[in-house]
Amino acid sequence: MMLDVSHRTFYRYTSSVVQSQHLVHLRPRTTERQIIRNHSLVIEPAPATRYDGVDAFGNHMAILDIELPHREFVLHARTSVETIAPDTCNFSETTPWDQLDARRASLPIDVAQYRCVSRLTTPSLGIADYAAHSLPPGRPVLEGAMDLTLRIFKEFTFDSTATDVSTPILDVFRHRRGVCQDFAHFALACFRALRVPARYVSGYILTHPPKGMPRLQGADASHAWVSVWAPETGWIDLDPTNGIAVTDEHVTVACGRDYDDVSPISGLLLGGGDHTVDVGVDVVPV
Repeated sequence: MMLDVSHRTFYRYTSSVVQSQHLVHLRPRTTERQIIRNHSLVIEPAPATRYDGVDAFGNHMAILDIELPHREFVLHARTSVETIAPDTCNFSETTPWDQLDARRASLPIDVAQYRCVSRLTTPSLGIADYAAHSLPPGRPVLEGAMDLTLRIFKEFTFDSTATDVSTPILDVFRHRRGVCQDFAHFALACFRALRVPARYVSGYILTHPPKGMPRLQGADASHAWVSVWAPETGWIDLDPTNGIAVTDEHVTVACGRDYDDVSPISGLLLGGGDHTVDVGVDVVPV
C-alpha cells in the first residue's frame, strides 16, 4: 500500500521566543515492512543550524536551533511511504514467556533494554496481576501478548478527554479510560512487570470515514502501539487501541522505551510565555 502522510504542527506564543532548540522525530523509519519513498520537513522560522541523524534506538531525528525571535513556530512533515503487510506467524508456537529469562545471556542488547521499566511504564502489583491473567506460566509469549492486547481493547474505553500527557499509568488502569498513548504505556507496564521485551512505537494509522462520508482534512492523528519480541519472530507489533496485530495501514515513525524517547517535538525555549498548539495529520492512500 502507498500512503501519503502530512503532519503539521503550529505553535503560537503569547510573547516572543528569543531562541529555541528542538529534538524532532517526524521522519518514519525504514523497516522490513515499510519503504520511505520521499520525505520533507518544512520549518518556519528556518533554523540557524540543523543536524539530521539517528538516535540510540535507530530512529531518524533532527536537532534544530532557532535563533530568529518568533511568536509562531511551524513544522510540516510530509512523507510518501510504501507499506507491506506483515508475514503471518503462529503466535502459539513461540517460546513461553517465562523461559525468556533462561535466554537472557543470549538476548541481543537492543532487545534486553526493553525488559526494564521506564518513567512512564512503572508497574504496580495490580498491573502485574492483570498481566498474569494473559501470561500464566508456560504460555507462548506472543499468544499471551495478543490476549493482553484484546483484553485492553475490550475492557478499556477510548476517551480523549480522560487523560493528558501527564496522567500517571495507575490512573489509566484505575479508570480504564484513555487514548492510544495510554493504552500502549499500560500494555508496556504489563509486559515489563513480567520482564517480557516490549517497546513503544509511535506512528500513524489510516482511518476510514463513515460509509458515504468524505474524508475530513486534518481529521487523522498520531498513533501509538507496542512491539513484543520473541526469539522465533523478532519484533511483532500489536495495537491495543484497535485490538489487532499491526497491518499495512500502520506507518511506524519511531520506537523507544516509552513516549519520552520518541516524542515528535520536544525542546527548550527562551521566552515565549504561554502557548497553544494545533496539530493536523492526514494519512491518505495513493
